[in-house]
Amino acid sequence: MKTTHSINTLFLALLCLTASTLFMSNNVQAAKWDASMTPAEVEATLDKKFAEGKYSPKGADSCLMCHKKSEKVMDLFKGVHGAIDSLKSPMAGLQCEACHGPLGSHNRGGKEPMITFGPTSTLAADKQNSVCMSCHLDDKRVAWDSSHHANADVACASCHSVHAEHDPVLSKQTEVEVCTTCHTRQKADMNKRTSHPMKWNQMTCSDCHNPHGSLSDSDLVQPTVNETCYSCHAEKRGPKLWEHAPVTENCVNCHNPHGSVNDAMLKTRAPQLCQQCHAGENHTSNAYLGNTDMGSTVNGNAFTGGRSCLNCHSQVHGSNHPSGKLLQR
Repeated sequence: MKTTHSINTLFLALLCLTASTLFMSNNVQAAKWDASMTPAEVEATLDKKFAEGKYSPKGADSCLMCHKKSEKVMDLFKGVHGAIDSLKSPMAGLQCEACHGPLGSHNRGGKEPMITFGPTSTLAADKQNSVCMSCHLDDKRVAWDSSHHANADVACASCHSVHAEHDPVLSKQTEVEVCTTCHTRQKADMNKRTSHPMKWNQMTCSDCHNPHGSLSDSDLVQPTVNETCYSCHAEKRGPKLWEHAPVTENCVNCHNPHGSVNDAMLKTRAPQLCQQCHAGENHTSNAYLGNTDMGSTVNGNAFTGGRSCLNCHSQVHGSNHPSGKLLQR
């Protein structure tokens, strides 16, 4: 009994020590002013500081007196935002305060708020982004305010890493990994049997989408879905002598661009895919649901075996043959 009591006492002591350690680590990660100020008070204080404009005459030197021990802070000088030899870098102007706001009395105890970025920031995403957009508002980001990311209150710092030598989202080797931390459904699709080669980094999300917004559906880089697809699949572009209406209308009528379990990224395998439109005419008057000829022979029916409808209608994207009205040649 004594042994059991001793073990329980030791376990409780370790549990308390672990909880205390976690609490202390969380306090270290959180900003000091978060414990005494609400998000609204932080925002109001920052607005007042900007109105007063009390910037440090020593710039980054004032900040580094306290923050130089942080590896994450010092990594800034490995990247473009910390480049001391570039006129486009914040280091050429207000330095750290160009992004984090006027120092004011922050260095007197560290409890006066500064602008912080990322998931731990109490500042609203639009406020964080306004800092970034003060420099990065150009023709590639002109539609940011109406973009999907802006409407979802996604902060720039949720995707971009400023305090780094190389921003992962700007590299073709790591861009897809960053995007799929949120877009998990697309991540699942791109690992299906047929997909664009995104998991091998031969394509990236930004090849088709503008993450900062565009005037097209789904923030596409081209005006329409088809124009985006034709930038690579030029052989499918018309005009054709005999056109297939769903193809000219929208490629995603038949294809899932992020991946599918069916051949050619089709949403549904033929003949079911074709019968969604072609029902009640000629030999499609009866639905063909199986892959056999009444169960007697495997692939014994031209309507269901092999490529199904495409066994005959092989030019499904359109035909230029004078006798290609039925897209057979």
